[in-house]
Amino acid sequence: MTEEEFQKEVKDIRHRLLATSMGYMKNGADSEDAVQSVLVRLWKMVDTLHSPLLPLALTLVRHQCVDELRRRRATLNIDDCDVVQTEEKDERIAVMMSLIADLPVLQQTIIQLRHIDGMEMADIARYMGMKEPAVRKALSRARQALRGMIVKQMQSRA
Repeated sequence: MTEEEFQKEVKDIRHRLLATSMGYMKNGADSEDAVQSVLVRLWKMVDTLHSPLLPLALTLVRHQCVDELRRRRATLNIDDCDVVQTEEKDERIAVMMSLIADLPVLQQTIIQLRHIDGMEMADIARYMGMKEPAVRKALSRARQALRGMIVKQMQSRA
């Protein structure tokens, strides 16, 4: 694709890219940044591109937006919070910890690393010496088991 063809096609598809980005980012400036990043990436490989550019560009915009949203995971500084735990919260935490203790050791460890320590899946896989899909499956099974235990416990209370 020539530079002129690229510029013409980008001019035609830019509004679609912005609309797609806006659907994810919900913010005009962030959407514009995502589209710009994608266009720069496409420009760097202009010699290998061919028409139509829209399908590739839309996919790249979607991926760029999702990546950006993942990087922005909401965090809260503990120093900015007044930590007040009620008896009810303490009781729920104790119940959940006792349920987790009833899981098999592998599932206990993965639940703790993921949800209590906040580790990423890839880091857990490296730490445990497992493949990432195996960690995901074990975490899924642990969550299902916990869900079943909670439902059973709630039914016994009713």
